[in-house]
Amino acid sequence: MVDSMDELEARVRGQLYRIRDLGDRMAAIRAREVSADGAVTAEVDGNGALTGLEFTAAVARLSPADFERRLVDTAAAAAAAAFEQRARLITEFTEELSGNPG
Repeated sequence: MVDSMDELEARVRGQLYRIRDLGDRMAAIRAREVSADGAVTAEVDGNGALTGLEFTAAVARLSPADFERRLVDTAAAAAAAAFEQRARLITEFTEELSGNPG
C-alpha cells in the first residue's frame, strides 16, 4: 500500500525501469551450440531465431541426411538453451515483482 502520490509514482517508475531492463536483457540473449563432432555451430537469439551458422570441413564427410539432422539438432539445442535463459529471466522478474526472491 502507498501513502502518497509520490510513493505511488516512484513505485510505478521502478516497475517501468524493471520492465525495460527485462526487455533489454531478453534482447541480449544469445545461445551458441556446437555439434558433438564439431561440424556445425549454430547461434540463436532469445526468440530462437538463427543468427549465426558455421561449418567445419567435417561436414564434407556427412551424408546429406546426416548433415540435415546435425544442422537441425544443433540449431534446436541452441534454441532450447536460449529459451532456458528467457525462462530464467522471466522467473527472476516475476519473483522480484511479487516480492518472493528465489
